[in-house]
Amino acid sequence: MEFAVIQTGGKQYRVKAGDTLKVEKLKGDFKKGDIVVFDKVIMVDNGKDTTIGAPFIEGAAVEAVFEELGRAAKINVIKYKQKSRYFKKNGHRQPFAKVTISKIK
Repeated sequence: MEFAVIQTGGKQYRVKAGDTLKVEKLKGDFKKGDIVVFDKVIMVDNGKDTTIGAPFIEGAAVEAVFEELGRAAKINVIKYKQKSRYFKKNGHRQPFAKVTISKIK
């Protein structure tokens, strides 16, 4: 079973062909079905040998198909100080991109 470890959006993901994952919002204008290439590959393992980059592997890439752009559930952030009439409430919805891994090169 071949897998790779990629870095995108400040996070690292262990992926294999066929995986669907939500990553941080991608720069650029993508539509459903577009090919997204992740070139920051940290590690590739094909079952027999393992290649580890320092920090990334030259020439390695992971291709994925763009599925959708969405926003996660709302997170409420509350700041409160008792007896001083201080109360702030903010909401935040983190954007994400949903991709399906097609192949590891």
